[in-house]
Amino acid sequence: MTEIRQPSPRRGTNLPRMGDFNLTVILDAIRRSPAGLSRVELAQIVGLSPQTISNISRRLLDQDLIYEAGKEGTGPGKPRTMLRLNSSGMYAVGVHLDPAVTTFVVLDLVGAVVKHSRIKTPAGTDPGAVIDTIAAEIRQLISDSGVDPARIAGLGIASPGPIDLEEGTVVDPPLLVGWDRVPLRDALAAATGLTTIVDKDVTSAAVAETWAGGPSGAGSFVFMYMGTGIGCGIVLNDEVVRGTSGNAGEIGHIIVDPDGAPCDCGMRGCVKSSCIPQVLVTRAVEAGVLDGPVGAVTGPALQDSFAALCAAAGAGDQRAQDIIDNSAVLVARAVSAVTNALDVDRVVFGGPFWTCLSERYLERIPDLVREGSATRKIHEIEVVGTGVGEDVGAIGAACLVLEHTLAPRSQRLLLEG
Repeated sequence: MTEIRQPSPRRGTNLPRMGDFNLTVILDAIRRSPAGLSRVELAQIVGLSPQTISNISRRLLDQDLIYEAGKEGTGPGKPRTMLRLNSSGMYAVGVHLDPAVTTFVVLDLVGAVVKHSRIKTPAGTDPGAVIDTIAAEIRQLISDSGVDPARIAGLGIASPGPIDLEEGTVVDPPLLVGWDRVPLRDALAAATGLTTIVDKDVTSAAVAETWAGGPSGAGSFVFMYMGTGIGCGIVLNDEVVRGTSGNAGEIGHIIVDPDGAPCDCGMRGCVKSSCIPQVLVTRAVEAGVLDGPVGAVTGPALQDSFAALCAAAGAGDQRAQDIIDNSAVLVARAVSAVTNALDVDRVVFGGPFWTCLSERYLERIPDLVREGSATRKIHEIEVVGTGVGEDVGAIGAACLVLEHTLAPRSQRLLLEG
């Protein structure tokens, strides 16, 4: 197994007018150390003066974002007061909009789920009706959580791509009919009164892994998102990579089977035409594993059919097993293309369709990725399931808020003119 390197701490700056950036640097260092850090350790890690550390620590204590967790120390010298995150100091709401199911969470500052709910994504072609349903569920979730609304930093939405990150709009995602240029961010902000962020589901999942995934979320990795489509979130040196328009990780047109089925892009054997759940369900119907014919596909119907295919494979149906195992080979080819291009530590699998695939995929894909690795003689590529769990999309959506509010970002260094 590849040794997991600890994330590199951010460094602060002692230049004037850098207070907001330095505050997030210190908070991020404390967040990455669950056992806590003393002020002396913080000064050593982030490179700020003891006085700056002391001043910012006081600000964080006054804001209830951290607390003093007692004294620790061995050997000579005074015991040092440890600083830890205050889990109840801030909360965030996360929503994962999937064509099959929409998941909601309230998350605390340390990434723990306080309240959770799930509904079937409403059918139909009216985005406004779906948004109204989502807004009502958010209000109910916050009420049921018992969290002080004043401590909720905002709302994060994980949506199928493509998206317009700057405008906060959803741009014609598969299986969400009628969702072309839907202003999801602004509509939900108006309906809930919460500051709202929209990002791609695959990116949100990667953010969740960095905040709440434990060792699997450190360093450089790709998050292979298994949903109604297949995409990947990218993290390099602990930084989430979004790309120019916020749509990095669109791997649907990587060719994994040159003799495969035609794709709508004009090529053959792309991920989109070869191994997404809708394609596998169609193959299962053609093979007689599932009843057909396959008509108009909705998200919930696809999820049910795909679960039935995986159940048949688990029950020993050789035809179903062949379909799943062949898809594992094709997905592994896509993974190898991505990992060879990015040179990462590991591949993390997750998403709403991952659970029923996990056993057979983890039996086959690690060896296939190892064989296809251009750097196999230099370092191993670890292949694991998500450390966050089934709700990684919704948790990632809430983590978007925490990341935006608390993570050190270069924008905080920009000085006003």
